[in-house]
Amino acid sequence: MAIHIVEEANRCLTCKQPQCKLKGCPVHTPIPDVIKLFRERKIEEAGQLLFDNNPMSLICSHVCNHSSQCEGNCVLGRKGSPVHFSSIESYVSDTFLDRVEFEKPTPNGKRVAVIGSGPAGLTVAITCARAGCEVTVFEQKQEIGGVLEYGIPDFRLPKQVVRRYRQVLTDLGVRVRPSTTIGGALLIDDLFLDGYDCVFIGTGAWRAKTLGIQGQARGNVYFGIDYLVDPRSCDIGRDVAIIGVGNVAMDVARTVLRNGARHATLYSNWGGVSASSDEVELAELDGAQIEYGLSIDLINEKGPVFRRSILGEDGSFVGITDEHVQVECDTVIICVSQVPKDKLAFTTRGLATSEKGTLIVSEAGETTVAGVFAAGDVVTGPKTVVHAVDGAKRAAAGMLHYMGLE
Repeated sequence: MAIHIVEEANRCLTCKQPQCKLKGCPVHTPIPDVIKLFRERKIEEAGQLLFDNNPMSLICSHVCNHSSQCEGNCVLGRKGSPVHFSSIESYVSDTFLDRVEFEKPTPNGKRVAVIGSGPAGLTVAITCARAGCEVTVFEQKQEIGGVLEYGIPDFRLPKQVVRRYRQVLTDLGVRVRPSTTIGGALLIDDLFLDGYDCVFIGTGAWRAKTLGIQGQARGNVYFGIDYLVDPRSCDIGRDVAIIGVGNVAMDVARTVLRNGARHATLYSNWGGVSASSDEVELAELDGAQIEYGLSIDLINEKGPVFRRSILGEDGSFVGITDEHVQVECDTVIICVSQVPKDKLAFTTRGLATSEKGTLIVSEAGETTVAGVFAAGDVVTGPKTVVHAVDGAKRAAAGMLHYMGLE
């Protein structure tokens, strides 16, 4: 590992206009600067630079779509192999968190409530705490991490990596209230009543989109986002049909094959997939198969019933035929995206949402309720971890400005 990343770092051309940073990375990680420090064996300084820019750097080194982001925009990749920065980032960030001793900043007298501890919530909590705010994180589940803990399989992102952030929060003086739902017994109004100066919503997109077809309530049918929370609790049998071909569907396929299934088939209603090429390749390596041009019609006692799609020359979906295809399987898992839950919108006066159920925010991340900010999937719909961090950084800056701290 160490030899590999040294070789990778030495291959970097330290471009004057690094596209890996400027074009490839949504949070514009200073990749050439990090690599320069790494070459000089200034590991802690490199780690500090990464953490200051992106507190979720260690997480991103595991789960980012590197082939289309930083590494996909490396100039060396045009005629050969790009610099594999993800390996360098993982080593540096991991070493940094091992060695760093966060000190609790001098209090500035401001209090911040963070609802949800996914990548957006953690980013805001860490940023505001480092600025001297008294921060409390409210998490509906038992462990922090949100989608990092309950939505990304362990083989992609080990749980011990996520749980290291609990110590970061503790060192910075952040309080965590697990198993606490805001929008239930406690409301956002209660947070302001108890003296919080600013509230951040980072509750993600945890409601599965339905297909509007017959059979979704059958006992052998699951929604992907729900299945991934606790795969071991689901009796899936040997043959699994997965409706959808996005990144969540690929995670589901790889997970079922690790939990008793012998066959996992993903079904696309067009001629392609929406998942990243890396995720598709890994799913196929694990043994998953993909069938194209089949549109789900209903689910019966045998399994899904499809109608053949009519495809354009480029593989795009044009329409469907009357030809039905019955697939027999033990379990059907539906993975056709997610939307945010609406509990907070229903219980908070003036909190506006879009037609898709996402929260409406300003460029600074402020919602339609003064002092309430939001970022991540609850604003954008399902996107990547690094996109959640990008939005959370803007929201955290907006919150500090709102409280008169910047």
